[in-house]
Amino acid sequence: MSIADHAGVPRPARAPLTLKRLLQHGATQSALITLLGLAVMALFLMPLGYMFATAFKPEDQFSAIGAPIWPGKPQTFVYDGKELPLYNVPTDQGTKQWALVKGFREDADFVDPASPEKGVFNWKGRYRTLTPVYQPTLALDGFSKAWDQVDFPMLFRNTLALAIISTIGTLISCIMVAYGFARFKIPGKNILFLILVSTIVLPPQATVIPLFILFSKLGWTGTWLPLLVPAFFANAYDVFLLRQYFMGIPREMDEAAAIDGANPLRTLVSVIIPQAWPAITAVTLFHFFYTWNDYFLPLVYLVGKEDRYPISVGIAKFVGGFSRYPSLAMATAVMTVLLPAVLFFLAQRQFMQGVVSSGVEK
Repeated sequence: MSIADHAGVPRPARAPLTLKRLLQHGATQSALITLLGLAVMALFLMPLGYMFATAFKPEDQFSAIGAPIWPGKPQTFVYDGKELPLYNVPTDQGTKQWALVKGFREDADFVDPASPEKGVFNWKGRYRTLTPVYQPTLALDGFSKAWDQVDFPMLFRNTLALAIISTIGTLISCIMVAYGFARFKIPGKNILFLILVSTIVLPPQATVIPLFILFSKLGWTGTWLPLLVPAFFANAYDVFLLRQYFMGIPREMDEAAAIDGANPLRTLVSVIIPQAWPAITAVTLFHFFYTWNDYFLPLVYLVGKEDRYPISVGIAKFVGGFSRYPSLAMATAVMTVLLPAVLFFLAQRQFMQGVVSSGVEK
């Protein structure tokens, strides 16, 4: 019994926990989580938005005073055969959009586009502090200029060839290795798998020097072989993802196939692979995007061979050369990411299924 009960003080009545309060509480939590997710998404997409906005801006917008962050061009009004810029001018009746006829230090002559018959009138104030009126416009000049100066067909052809061949090699090798780890009894299998997975923490920069010496001895530097041949020997990321998915497929299906006379290879082709399309799609996209975006290894092995550069290396020097022209640099970047973005949106359902089912995020 509490002290309040001994003192005879009545306790305040507790409000009943009604269904309406529970729903309101749940709705508030959902709204907060949604807002948090939108804020994180906005921060994550901010560089991408800057890239697209800059790519579609006209060149003169970057040096214009008071220009908006979105692509646009100054709005003008034709008066007496002259094209006059429009400004947002504060007045007693609110902000008006007037066309500047002539500006002075402490005043300016304007004409109202809504009633040009009233003629030119004087406004007291510094017109240089006014904000110009812009209308949204997408300028495509940067794309055409970048396409003319960069050999995009050659870069796209090289990148697609590297990405497709490398992805095919990765799929074949990783499926075979993952199938072995998932289905066969191998002495020391767990230790071997642990050693394989531990290579994930090994950065490629740690092995690039011995590999470069090896490939130089083989005479492969300056060719695509150092970029393609290792893909046919599997990698830890994709083997782990596929193994996790294969282990979720019931073994009874293997046993049924064995009763029907299927050997392990036929079981893999006819039973395991058709059941693992989400994981295989995820691995395909993972490796395709990795090869598409890889900059370091092609830069090391293809130095001096510009006709064999992928797009990640090929556009680097042009982006540096376009530093004085941000719209050209960003237009080049937009064209580079366009194809991978389209591929991801077309296969995003299978990609997410594979990632969720295997519990792996690369």
